Amino acid sequence: MKNLNKVFTLGMIALIIVSVVILIWGFAAGWNEGFEPKAATNVLLGWTYVMVGLALAAVILPGVFIAIKNDAKSLVRFGIGIAGCAVLCLIAYVFASGDPAMGLTGMDPSKAELKLTDTILNLTYIVGACAIIAIVAGEIRVAMKDKK
Repeated sequence: MKNLNKVFTLGMIALIIVSVVILIWGFAAGWNEGFEPKAATNVLLGWTYVMVGLALAAVILPGVFIAIKNDAKSLVRFGIGIAGCAVLCLIAYVFASGDPAMGLTGMDPSKAELKLTDTILNLTYIVGACAIIAIVAGEIRVAMKDKK
């Protein structure tokens, strides 16, 4: 177990070092200048995608392994949760309008980019509303539990 902790610690240190190097390079090269227009910004966004992917893997994979080890039937609940997330994304995509942005100057985004942007906005609204409802419902539940 101690070796596994060392691996995780060294991995985190390596990710932090790479992130700091990319950040320093971006400031040195200039975020909107450099060899290629916006090269530093593109590298930083690419690294962001890598970090988000690693974070998702770090959350999902241990959950799957623990579920399989403890109780294989709990894997069904995990699959239902993933399917629920997929349905939520599909709903957000269906309701995304994909209309052009008002007052946008510069490059015109494609219809697919506009649809994806609207989907992400819809997901943000849905998840934000669910978070507020969960907070309020949780507080009401705690208040009701305390009165009994």
